Formats: sequence, structure tokens, C-alpha cells
Amino acid sequence: MTIELTRGPDTPAAYTLRLNPAAAPRNPWTAAQNAILSDAGFAAARDTIGHWPGYAPTPLVALPDLADRTGVVSLHYKDEGGRFGLGSFKALGGAYAVARLLQAELGKALGRKVTMDEVTQVAHPDLAAKITVCCATDGNHGRSVAWGAQTFGCACVIFIHATVSEARKTAIESFGAEVRRCDGNYDDSVRAAQDTARHEGWFVVSDTSYPGYMEVPKDVMQGYEIMAAEAFDALDHPPTHIFLQTGVGGMAAAVTAQAKRRWGDARPVIVLCDPDLSACFLESFRAGKPAVVEGDLDTLMAGLACGEVSALAWAVLEEHADAVMAVTDAAAVAAMKHLAFPKGGDPAVVAGESAVAGLAGLLALAEDAEARSLLHLGPDARVLLFGTEGDTDPALYQDLVGAPAATIRQGTA
Repeated sequence: MTIELTRGPDTPAAYTLRLNPAAAPRNPWTAAQNAILSDAGFAAARDTIGHWPGYAPTPLVALPDLADRTGVVSLHYKDEGGRFGLGSFKALGGAYAVARLLQAELGKALGRKVTMDEVTQVAHPDLAAKITVCCATDGNHGRSVAWGAQTFGCACVIFIHATVSEARKTAIESFGAEVRRCDGNYDDSVRAAQDTARHEGWFVVSDTSYPGYMEVPKDVMQGYEIMAAEAFDALDHPPTHIFLQTGVGGMAAAVTAQAKRRWGDARPVIVLCDPDLSACFLESFRAGKPAVVEGDLDTLMAGLACGEVSALAWAVLEEHADAVMAVTDAAAVAAMKHLAFPKGGDPAVVAGESAVAGLAGLLALAEDAEARSLLHLGPDARVLLFGTEGDTDPALYQDLVGAPAATIRQGTA
């Protein structure tokens, strides 16, 4: 039976909730899914990234007052704003995929297996400098790829679409990348990156997958699992619910995969949260297959402004994501302010606009008894959120929240 609820149309608090009838905790983790994300792949990623200079688990922040106000027993927020100084979880994916690609390509050039230490220590600078990586980005993934390229000694070109801010463009350029702005939306920039790479002999390091391009995004997603494992390891009790913002779905699939492989049939309820102006997972679950959202996708949640789901993410989430929500930009801004100006003793948290769709979804359900019942979101629920970015565009953050991030962090707002 198909269940979809729509609340408050044409209001800032509007949202849509759709259950996924194909998902169930008893669904097995299949061999095909394990070929995408696996314990062995995760162990390799953790061993590599765990030895990078500056690696440390990011904070898991308890928010007891906000938990009380949303009617759950506990609420934890994994704050990725300080990851490697890049401001987002993307540092775990793009840079790791660059390292893995260089390992393979250097091995081909040298005619032998190249160790990851050789890559990370830039043991073959002349060969690495001949390799160019590229990708399309809304901001954070491109920053990670550019940082990885700079760190490991290869060249980098990043493609951004029409509405990516100048601040995000400048941040990417600060890591030595050439940045090219394209007409159209994110999906148009993905195609531009692919076409140019094919013509120039470059290597695409994308966080989305599509027919003919599957291997590199697996490495990106495998790196993201480190974030999930850090959060799970830090909890005293497993979460009962995880709310995850989507975009193309790579992060959501990585967290879901780690949860499913760790807890099996006892995995948490997985709720995906789309921006309502780029709700590609909502449309895909409606269609029962990947569906495309057309248009400029001009959501404030720029990092989630994607009209097409990743094929690899869909292969995981079509069977293991229990529901999807679409939330408004206004709800995202409200969630940012909830974190910046807490009540009841909760710590203040700086969260960028693309970090809070999961929280926006949870807040939308606070007073909706029917929706909560459908998700089994009762007073004993233990909710986990992933705050995937900090103030990656500081001027925009200040404009939306009404105070600079430094003031929020100092508790003087």
C-alpha cells in the first residue's frame, strides 16, 4: 500500500512524507550491495584516512533540550564542520577517491603495485603532476577533490553551475584548482565535466554515479562511511531513527550501508530528506525507479540541489530507506537557527544550509501524530542526525542566521 502525506502546502512549514513499501529491516544486505560498500572497503578507507595528518573524529553533540521539544528521548548531531579544516564531511570522500585513483594510475605508469604511502607522501611527483582530476560540484565535494589533488600532487579542474556562490568558487580556488562555471544546473555541470574529461584525457572524481561510471563513486562513498562509524561508535545505544539529507544520495547510502551491515535486521529507521525544490528521491520513490527532476533546482540548500539520484546510492536506498521527506528552504533556515540559538542548555552549533535537512524533517514531524506513528517515532526514539557542513559560505550563513559563525561558536550571539 502506498502512503504519502502532504502537510501545509504553500506554507514555510510545508512538507511531504512518503513511505517506501520496498524497504524493510529484514531485507538482506545483498552481494550486489556489498560490491558497492563493504566491510573490507571500509577498513581500507579507515586505514588510509586515519593516517592522514589532521585526522580526528568529529564531535557527536548531544541535544537533550531539542530532543525534548521534538518528543524523543535522545537526539545527537554529528558535527562535520571541522573536518580537516574543509568545513564538511566531503573531505572523507573526494580526497580519498583522488588518492585511490592516483594509486591505480601511478601503478600503471610504473608497472607495479603502488602503496598508499607512496601516494600520500607524493613519492612520484613528476608522474602525479601529469594527471588531472576534475569533477562537478555545488561546493563541498569540489573543495575536497581540490584539496586532495593539491595534497597528493596532481592537477585539478572543478566545474560549477550557474548558481554556485562566488564565495564557494573562491574557496575551491584556494586549493590550487582551476574553476570553470557552466550554464544550467548541477546535472548540467556533471555532463560538462564528463565531456571535457573525455576530450582532454582527464579523470572524473565524482560523488554521483551513472551508467559507465561506477568505480570512483564507490571510493567516495566508502570514505563517507567513516563519518557514520565514528558516530555509531560514540553512541551508548544504537539509534532507532536516522534522518539523512540526500542530494544525489551518496552520503545517505553510505550511512545506511554502515548501519545495515552493523545491525542487520535491527537497523534504525532510515528517513531521507530532500529539498522540496530538488526532491529527486521523493520523485524516484513515487516512480519506483530513478526519476529526474527538471529545472534550475534553485534551492537554498545548494549542496543538495541535484535532480538525478546516484545509481549506486539508489541500489542501496531503494531497499533500505524506509521513507523520504521533502522540506522547504524556510524549514532549513529555521533548523539552522534552532542549532545556533539553543534553549535549555544545549550547546550552540554552526550548521550550514545543506547540513540541516534532516533536522528540518524531524522538526516538521514534532506535532504530527499520524506521521510519527507511521515512522514509529515515539517518546522512546533515539534520533541521530548528520550535520554535514559548517559555514562553508560564511557571508550567506551570517545573512541567514543573523550572526557570524564566530559569534555563535563563542556563545556571544
